[in-house]
Amino acid sequence: MSASPTDQIEQSGAFRSPQSPKRLLPSMTILAFVMFASYAGLGQVLLPNQLAIIDEPDKVANLAVISTISFVFTLLTQPIIGAFSDRTRSRMGRRAPWIAIGGAAGGLLVAGMGTLTSVVWVGIFWIVLQVCLNAVQGPFTAIVPDRYPRERRGVASAMFGIGTAAGLTIGVIVAGQLAAALGLAYVVFGAAILVATLLFVLVNRDYSSVDARADRVTVRAFVAAFWVSPRRHPDFAWAFAARFFFILGYFMVLFFQLFLLTDYLGLPLAGANQTIGLLALTSLVTTLISVGISGVWSDRIGRRKIFVYVASAFVAIGFVVPLLSPNILGMVIMSAVSGVGFGLYTACDTALMTEVLPKDGATAGKDLGILNIATNLPQALSTAIGGILIATLGYPAVFVSGIVAVIIAAFVLAPIKSVR
Repeated sequence: MSASPTDQIEQSGAFRSPQSPKRLLPSMTILAFVMFASYAGLGQVLLPNQLAIIDEPDKVANLAVISTISFVFTLLTQPIIGAFSDRTRSRMGRRAPWIAIGGAAGGLLVAGMGTLTSVVWVGIFWIVLQVCLNAVQGPFTAIVPDRYPRERRGVASAMFGIGTAAGLTIGVIVAGQLAAALGLAYVVFGAAILVATLLFVLVNRDYSSVDARADRVTVRAFVAAFWVSPRRHPDFAWAFAARFFFILGYFMVLFFQLFLLTDYLGLPLAGANQTIGLLALTSLVTTLISVGISGVWSDRIGRRKIFVYVASAFVAIGFVVPLLSPNILGMVIMSAVSGVGFGLYTACDTALMTEVLPKDGATAGKDLGILNIATNLPQALSTAIGGILIATLGYPAVFVSGIVAVIIAAFVLAPIKSVR
């Protein structure tokens, strides 16, 4: 139901977005789907294929270097853009301008990736497009606390999780099918990003924030705001650590799936591109089942943490399977079991994070951007750490490290007191 402009300002003077219309949930699912399909399809399939074609002997090293450098440039993108979006005053509202600009620039850069034949230029384009896509994700994530009350964030988180899980899977499948035509593949993903972000902004209009209060702030105060004291906000710090270790463990295996199939199982590249789609589809089925059930269940019982505990257990068990059975069946079983865990996690993680925000979410764009560092940082480190482990200890070390990381994630979640 739409509220009057005077309802936008609470006693604190904070800007409030309109209550969520029915179309917002499916819109969030679609945009999350496109964004994470792009992250997965580009990062797991197209970029490794492109680097293998350009320089086969150094493909693992080049992937690790490019991913690590892009992390350095994108580490603070989400919290900085999130903070700017908190203070943005425009007729489109606070979040929409950043989503539209980041999506347009990122989509065009992705479409241009297929024309590149130099590792250096691939790295440059990859870094800039990652900055653009992260400029979308920061403000986009803040829409959950903007428009949903606490008791409905489990469902909102689940819908976001469904888009995320489906995107991670379908993105890999589509990229695997199109990998032989690399230029076309990049154009398809670039166009999807461009269309999805612009449609989201147009369909889900926010209030104008032109007249909302915006206190003056010095550069020093703006920079200082990015430090969230673990002593004053311990739950925020524990939530950051829990997400960091879970994402690190899960993606350490996920990002090396193509090379696990070619080098650990011995499949040819063409066969690996087909098989990675089977693994992604298997994971999708179990993920969607678990995310659909757990999001609603979490809201109903008012609990979040138990779902993350169980998620860590499923992912750890799944990663054990290829160690014992290093074959395609073992990888399929791993995808099915860890998919259940990832679904449980994604259904409740966003809701949990919105419930540990300082100032009751008044600076959600900035604070969720800081928490999203716990997503970006481990993803970047997963390729760097994984590359070192593969070079020194071999591919089994990737599975072992993934198991250890997700178990740590469960332990560091336990001290959180503000969320059950």
